[in-house]
Amino acid sequence: MALCAELGARRVVDIGCGNGALCRELANRGYEVVGCDPSTDGVRYAQSAAPTLVFHQIGVDDDPSVVGNESFDVAIATEVIEHLIKPRNLLRFAKRLLRPGGYVIISTPYHGYLKNLVLALTNKWDSHLTPFWDGGHIKFWSRKTLSHLLNEEGFRVVRFIGAGRVPLLWKSMIVVAQKPSQADQ
Repeated sequence: MALCAELGARRVVDIGCGNGALCRELANRGYEVVGCDPSTDGVRYAQSAAPTLVFHQIGVDDDPSVVGNESFDVAIATEVIEHLIKPRNLLRFAKRLLRPGGYVIISTPYHGYLKNLVLALTNKWDSHLTPFWDGGHIKFWSRKTLSHLLNEEGFRVVRFIGAGRVPLLWKSMIVVAQKPSQADQ
């Protein structure tokens, strides 16, 4: 919420909105918000919980033009990118929805070198990265790898926030990146 305010957002798209909880909270704070999720059940629940909001059953591998090309100030994807087989598609999807100079906010579990080393040394690696979680995480991101992907897709990283636990052992990270303005393209 604070990041949307800092970035001067008015129109926000929540990519991977799930049950629509973040969309509802953003709308309650005065943002014009649209939710996108590939799950039929998720979109049905979101729509029933917030019938005045707009939700699209659409995933990052689909054509985002039905949502509104280059019309959003901020695209948010919370805890989504680690589940994607093709994570570049998330950034391409967001880029098409964002106005020139708009921002993408991505949160994902943090996997930096020190955290991974601590997990290994404390024999927590298997429980942390369990392969038994159906539909679980398939990509593991560090600040470096997520920043590299964002840069590769034409975004400029403007902020990094470690969240939860202690520095360098964060539970999650939040990365804010900007789509180039038309003058920069």
